[in-house]
Amino acid sequence: PLPDALGGIAGGLFALAALVLIGAGLRKGKRRAWGAFVALFALVFTAWWLLIPPSNTRNWQPDVAVLPWAEVSGDRVTVHNIRNCDYRTETDFTIRHYDREFDLQELKSVDLFLIYWGSPHIAHTMLSFGFADGNYLCFSVETRKEIGEDYSAVKGFFKQFELTYVIADERDLVRLRTNFRKGEDVYLYRLIVPIDFARKVFLDYLREVNNLKDRPEWYRAIISNCTTTIRRHTAPFNPDARFDWRIIVNGYADEMLYERGMLNRSLPFAELKKQSLINKRAQRIGNVPEFSQLIRGGLPGGTP
Repeated sequence: PLPDALGGIAGGLFALAALVLIGAGLRKGKRRAWGAFVALFALVFTAWWLLIPPSNTRNWQPDVAVLPWAEVSGDRVTVHNIRNCDYRTETDFTIRHYDREFDLQELKSVDLFLIYWGSPHIAHTMLSFGFADGNYLCFSVETRKEIGEDYSAVKGFFKQFELTYVIADERDLVRLRTNFRKGEDVYLYRLIVPIDFARKVFLDYLREVNNLKDRPEWYRAIISNCTTTIRRHTAPFNPDARFDWRIIVNGYADEMLYERGMLNRSLPFAELKKQSLINKRAQRIGNVPEFSQLIRGGLPGGTP
Protein backbone atom coordinates (compact mmCIF):
# COMPACT_ATOMS: atom_id res chain seq x y z
CA PRO A 1 0.00 0.00 0.00
CA LEU A 2 1.02 3.60 -0.54
CA PRO A 3 2.62 5.36 2.44
CA ASP A 4 0.51 8.18 3.88
CA ALA A 5 2.84 10.85 2.49
CA LEU A 6 2.74 9.39 -1.01
CA GLY A 7 -1.03 9.13 -0.77
CA GLY A 8 -1.19 12.83 0.09
CA ILE A 9 1.02 13.74 -2.89
CA ALA A 10 -1.17 11.64 -5.19
CA GLY A 11 -4.27 13.36 -3.84
CA GLY A 12 -2.71 16.77 -4.43
CA LEU A 13 -1.75 15.93 -8.00
CA PHE A 14 -5.28 14.67 -8.64
CA ALA A 15 -6.77 17.89 -7.29
CA LEU A 16 -4.42 20.01 -9.46
CA ALA A 17 -5.18 17.99 -12.59
CA ALA A 18 -8.90 18.15 -11.83
CA LEU A 19 -8.79 21.95 -11.53
CA VAL A 20 -6.96 22.23 -14.85
CA LEU A 21 -9.44 19.97 -16.63
CA ILE A 22 -12.48 21.66 -15.10
CA GLY A 23 -11.07 25.06 -16.00
CA ALA A 24 -10.56 23.93 -19.59
CA GLY A 25 -14.10 22.61 -19.68
CA LEU A 26 -15.57 25.86 -18.37
CA ARG A 27 -13.56 28.04 -20.76
CA LYS A 28 -14.05 26.06 -23.92
CA GLY A 29 -17.21 24.10 -23.14
CA LYS A 30 -15.59 20.99 -24.50
CA ARG A 31 -16.93 17.61 -23.54
CA ARG A 32 -13.46 16.16 -23.96
CA ALA A 33 -12.21 17.98 -20.86
CA TRP A 34 -15.14 16.76 -18.79
CA GLY A 35 -14.61 13.22 -20.10
CA ALA A 36 -10.96 13.38 -19.14
CA PHE A 37 -11.93 14.51 -15.65
CA VAL A 38 -14.36 11.64 -15.23
CA ALA A 39 -11.75 9.16 -16.49
CA LEU A 40 -9.12 10.61 -14.13
CA PHE A 41 -11.51 10.42 -11.20
CA ALA A 42 -12.35 6.79 -12.01
CA LEU A 43 -8.66 5.91 -12.27
CA VAL A 44 -7.73 7.56 -8.98
CA PHE A 45 -10.73 6.08 -7.17
CA THR A 46 -9.88 2.58 -8.46
CA ALA A 47 -6.22 2.92 -7.45
CA TRP A 48 -7.23 4.21 -4.00
CA TRP A 49 -9.71 1.36 -3.60
CA LEU A 50 -7.19 -1.33 -4.54
CA LEU A 51 -4.56 0.08 -2.21
CA ILE A 52 -6.67 0.26 0.97
CA PRO A 53 -4.74 -2.05 3.32
CA PRO A 54 -6.42 -4.49 5.72
CA SER A 55 -5.15 -4.46 9.30
CA ASN A 56 -4.77 -6.67 12.34
CA THR A 57 -4.44 -3.69 14.68
CA ARG A 58 -7.85 -2.19 15.27
CA ASN A 59 -10.10 -1.81 18.31
CA TRP A 60 -11.67 -5.23 17.87
CA GLN A 61 -14.76 -6.59 19.54
CA PRO A 62 -13.65 -8.93 22.36
CA ASP A 63 -14.90 -12.15 20.73
CA VAL A 64 -12.62 -11.65 17.69
CA ALA A 65 -9.75 -9.74 19.31
CA VAL A 66 -7.50 -12.80 19.77
CA LEU A 67 -6.37 -14.55 16.60
CA PRO A 68 -5.89 -18.33 16.54
CA TRP A 69 -2.77 -19.95 15.13
CA ALA A 70 -1.31 -23.43 14.86
CA GLU A 71 1.96 -25.35 15.05
CA VAL A 72 2.26 -28.48 12.90
CA SER A 73 4.90 -31.14 13.49
CA GLY A 74 4.25 -34.29 11.50
CA ASP A 75 0.94 -35.72 12.67
CA ARG A 76 0.90 -33.58 15.82
CA VAL A 77 -0.93 -30.26 15.60
CA THR A 78 -1.16 -27.71 18.40
CA VAL A 79 -3.92 -25.14 17.93
CA HIS A 80 -3.56 -21.99 20.01
CA ASN A 81 -6.35 -19.65 21.15
CA ILE A 82 -9.31 -21.96 20.62
CA ARG A 83 -12.33 -19.92 21.70
CA ASN A 84 -14.91 -21.17 24.19
CA CYS A 85 -16.98 -18.24 25.41
CA ASP A 86 -19.25 -18.73 28.40
CA TYR A 87 -22.50 -17.08 27.26
CA ARG A 88 -25.16 -15.61 29.51
CA THR A 89 -26.82 -13.83 26.58
CA GLU A 90 -25.76 -13.20 22.98
CA THR A 91 -23.96 -10.02 24.02
CA ASP A 92 -23.03 -10.86 27.63
CA PHE A 93 -20.29 -13.47 27.87
CA THR A 94 -16.96 -14.31 29.39
CA ILE A 95 -14.12 -14.71 26.87
CA ARG A 96 -12.10 -17.88 27.25
CA HIS A 97 -9.34 -19.36 25.08
CA TYR A 98 -7.31 -22.51 25.37
CA ASP A 99 -4.65 -24.48 23.48
CA ARG A 100 -5.00 -28.13 22.49
CA GLU A 101 -2.87 -30.72 20.72
CA PHE A 102 -4.46 -32.95 18.08
CA ASP A 103 -3.22 -36.12 16.40
CA LEU A 104 -4.06 -36.16 12.68
CA GLN A 105 -4.19 -39.93 12.76
CA GLU A 106 -7.09 -39.61 15.21
CA LEU A 107 -9.16 -37.37 12.92
CA LYS A 108 -12.32 -39.36 12.22
CA SER A 109 -14.96 -37.08 10.71
CA VAL A 110 -15.85 -33.70 9.26
CA ASP A 111 -19.33 -32.22 9.57
CA LEU A 112 -21.13 -29.23 8.08
CA PHE A 113 -23.33 -26.73 9.91
CA LEU A 114 -25.78 -24.61 7.92
CA ILE A 115 -27.27 -21.67 9.82
CA TYR A 116 -30.26 -19.72 8.46
CA TRP A 117 -31.25 -16.37 9.94
CA GLY A 118 -34.04 -15.25 7.63
CA SER A 119 -33.89 -16.06 3.96
CA PRO A 120 -33.90 -19.74 2.92
CA HIS A 121 -31.53 -18.81 0.09
CA ILE A 122 -28.53 -17.73 2.19
CA ALA A 123 -26.92 -19.46 5.16
CA HIS A 124 -23.82 -19.23 7.29
CA THR A 125 -21.62 -22.32 6.98
CA MET A 126 -19.19 -23.86 9.45
CA LEU A 127 -17.02 -26.99 9.26
CA SER A 128 -16.26 -29.08 12.33
CA PHE A 129 -13.59 -31.78 12.56
CA GLY A 130 -14.11 -34.72 14.92
CA PHE A 131 -11.40 -36.74 16.66
CA ALA A 132 -11.37 -40.21 18.19
CA ASP A 133 -11.23 -38.84 21.74
CA GLY A 134 -14.59 -37.11 21.27
CA ASN A 135 -13.23 -33.61 20.73
CA TYR A 136 -14.51 -31.46 17.87
CA LEU A 137 -12.81 -28.39 16.46
CA CYS A 138 -15.14 -25.99 14.66
CA PHE A 139 -14.15 -23.36 12.06
CA SER A 140 -16.32 -20.35 11.27
CA VAL A 141 -15.21 -17.84 8.62
CA GLU A 142 -16.55 -14.45 9.69
CA THR A 143 -16.14 -10.70 9.52
CA ARG A 144 -13.77 -9.32 12.14
CA LYS A 145 -15.74 -6.43 13.58
CA GLU A 146 -14.52 -3.45 15.56
CA ILE A 147 -16.17 -2.25 18.75
CA GLY A 148 -19.43 -0.50 17.90
CA GLU A 149 -19.53 -2.05 14.42
CA ASP A 150 -22.43 -4.20 13.20
CA TYR A 151 -22.45 -6.60 10.30
CA SER A 152 -24.01 -5.38 7.08
CA ALA A 153 -24.39 -7.52 3.95
CA VAL A 154 -23.97 -4.36 1.86
CA LYS A 155 -20.79 -3.29 3.66
CA GLY A 156 -19.39 -6.76 3.05
CA PHE A 157 -18.87 -5.79 -0.59
CA PHE A 158 -16.84 -2.64 0.18
CA LYS A 159 -13.77 -3.46 2.28
CA GLN A 160 -15.46 -2.59 5.55
CA PHE A 161 -14.50 -5.75 7.44
CA GLU A 162 -11.37 -7.83 7.76
CA LEU A 163 -11.65 -11.61 7.33
CA THR A 164 -11.19 -13.88 10.33
CA TYR A 165 -11.28 -17.62 10.99
CA VAL A 166 -12.83 -18.28 14.37
CA ILE A 167 -11.63 -21.62 15.74
CA ALA A 168 -13.78 -22.66 18.64
CA ASP A 169 -15.37 -25.33 20.75
CA GLU A 170 -18.84 -26.27 19.45
CA ARG A 171 -20.25 -25.25 22.85
CA ASP A 172 -19.29 -21.75 21.74
CA LEU A 173 -19.98 -21.48 18.00
CA VAL A 174 -22.99 -23.80 17.86
CA ARG A 175 -24.68 -22.95 21.19
CA LEU A 176 -24.37 -19.23 20.41
CA ARG A 177 -26.62 -19.83 17.41
CA THR A 178 -29.00 -22.45 18.84
CA ASN A 179 -29.42 -21.20 22.41
CA PHE A 180 -28.79 -17.45 22.46
CA ARG A 181 -29.40 -15.81 19.10
CA LYS A 182 -33.01 -15.41 18.14
CA GLY A 183 -34.40 -16.55 14.81
CA GLU A 184 -31.49 -18.74 13.71
CA ASP A 185 -32.05 -22.33 12.53
CA VAL A 186 -29.03 -24.62 12.77
CA TYR A 187 -28.70 -27.78 10.68
CA LEU A 188 -25.96 -30.36 11.30
CA TYR A 189 -24.92 -32.70 8.46
CA ARG A 190 -22.48 -35.60 8.80
CA LEU A 191 -20.33 -35.50 5.66
CA ILE A 192 -19.29 -38.63 3.79
CA VAL A 193 -15.68 -37.98 2.75
CA PRO A 194 -12.41 -39.96 2.79
CA ILE A 195 -10.46 -39.41 6.00
CA ASP A 196 -7.32 -38.53 4.04
CA PHE A 197 -9.32 -35.79 2.33
CA ALA A 198 -10.52 -34.51 5.73
CA ARG A 199 -6.94 -34.34 7.03
CA LYS A 200 -5.75 -32.37 4.00
CA VAL A 201 -8.63 -29.90 4.34
CA PHE A 202 -7.95 -29.52 8.08
CA LEU A 203 -4.30 -28.66 7.43
CA ASP A 204 -5.26 -26.26 4.63
CA TYR A 205 -7.54 -24.40 7.01
CA LEU A 206 -4.71 -24.09 9.51
CA ARG A 207 -2.33 -22.78 6.85
CA GLU A 208 -4.77 -19.98 6.09
CA VAL A 209 -5.27 -19.30 9.80
CA ASN A 210 -1.53 -18.79 10.17
CA ASN A 211 -1.40 -16.64 7.04
CA LEU A 212 -4.10 -14.32 8.38
CA LYS A 213 -2.20 -13.90 11.63
CA ASP A 214 0.72 -12.44 9.65
CA ARG A 215 -1.05 -10.98 6.60
CA PRO A 216 -4.63 -9.76 7.16
CA GLU A 217 -7.16 -9.89 4.33
CA TRP A 218 -10.45 -8.21 3.56
CA TYR A 219 -13.73 -10.05 3.87
CA ARG A 220 -15.30 -9.92 0.41
CA ALA A 221 -18.94 -10.90 0.30
CA ILE A 222 -18.74 -12.74 -3.02
CA ILE A 223 -15.27 -14.26 -3.25
CA SER A 224 -14.06 -14.50 0.38
CA ASN A 225 -17.01 -15.55 2.51
CA CYS A 226 -17.93 -18.47 4.72
CA THR A 227 -18.85 -20.80 1.83
CA THR A 228 -16.45 -19.82 -0.95
CA THR A 229 -13.58 -20.33 1.51
CA ILE A 230 -14.78 -23.90 2.13
CA ARG A 231 -14.61 -24.51 -1.60
CA ARG A 232 -11.14 -22.95 -1.72
CA HIS A 233 -9.89 -25.30 1.00
CA THR A 234 -11.53 -28.42 -0.42
CA ALA A 235 -11.20 -27.99 -4.21
CA PRO A 236 -7.47 -28.90 -4.44
CA PHE A 237 -8.21 -32.33 -2.93
CA ASN A 238 -11.67 -32.93 -4.41
CA PRO A 239 -11.98 -34.72 -7.77
CA ASP A 240 -15.56 -33.40 -8.07
CA ALA A 241 -14.87 -29.68 -7.49
CA ARG A 242 -16.98 -28.37 -10.35
CA PHE A 243 -18.70 -25.06 -9.71
CA ASP A 244 -22.39 -25.04 -8.81
CA TRP A 245 -24.69 -22.03 -8.41
CA ARG A 246 -25.56 -23.31 -4.92
CA ILE A 247 -22.05 -22.39 -3.77
CA ILE A 248 -23.16 -18.74 -4.08
CA VAL A 249 -26.82 -19.22 -3.13
CA ASN A 250 -25.56 -21.36 -0.29
CA GLY A 251 -28.87 -21.97 1.43
CA TYR A 252 -29.13 -24.90 -0.99
CA ALA A 253 -25.60 -26.24 -0.40
CA ASP A 254 -26.99 -29.22 1.52
CA GLU A 255 -29.12 -30.19 -1.47
CA MET A 256 -26.02 -30.02 -3.70
CA LEU A 257 -24.00 -32.20 -1.33
CA TYR A 258 -26.86 -34.72 -1.13
CA GLU A 259 -26.96 -34.97 -4.92
CA ARG A 260 -23.20 -35.54 -5.02
CA GLY A 261 -23.36 -38.36 -2.47
CA MET A 262 -21.56 -36.43 0.29
CA LEU A 263 -24.52 -36.73 2.68
CA ASN A 264 -26.28 -39.84 3.92
CA ARG A 265 -28.85 -40.88 1.30
CA SER A 266 -30.66 -43.54 3.29
CA LEU A 267 -33.47 -40.97 3.69
CA PRO A 268 -35.14 -38.68 1.15
CA PHE A 269 -33.49 -35.27 1.24
CA ALA A 270 -36.51 -33.54 2.80
CA GLU A 271 -36.54 -36.02 5.68
CA LEU A 272 -32.77 -35.77 6.15
CA LYS A 273 -33.05 -32.00 6.42
CA LYS A 274 -35.91 -32.26 8.89
CA GLN A 275 -33.90 -34.57 11.15
CA SER A 276 -30.77 -32.41 10.87
CA LEU A 277 -32.33 -29.35 12.57
CA ILE A 278 -30.71 -29.37 16.03
CA ASN A 279 -31.99 -26.22 17.78
CA LYS A 280 -34.38 -27.93 20.20
CA ARG A 281 -31.89 -30.69 20.94
CA ALA A 282 -29.10 -28.20 21.70
CA GLN A 283 -31.40 -26.17 23.94
CA ARG A 284 -32.31 -29.27 25.96
CA ILE A 285 -28.67 -30.32 26.31
CA GLY A 286 -27.27 -27.03 27.53
CA ASN A 287 -23.62 -26.39 28.33
CA VAL A 288 -22.29 -29.84 29.15
CA PRO A 289 -18.92 -31.37 28.21
CA GLU A 290 -20.71 -33.98 26.06
CA PHE A 291 -22.51 -31.32 24.01
CA SER A 292 -20.94 -32.32 20.68
CA GLN A 293 -21.69 -36.00 21.09
CA LEU A 294 -25.28 -35.38 22.24
CA ILE A 295 -26.27 -33.06 19.38
CA ARG A 296 -25.21 -35.83 16.97
CA GLY A 297 -27.16 -38.60 18.67
CA GLY A 298 -29.57 -40.24 16.26
CA LEU A 299 -28.50 -38.19 13.22
CA PRO A 300 -27.89 -40.10 9.98
CA GLY A 301 -24.22 -41.02 9.92
CA GLY A 302 -21.46 -39.68 7.74
CA THR A 303 -17.88 -40.92 7.47
CA PRO A 304 -17.58 -44.17 9.48
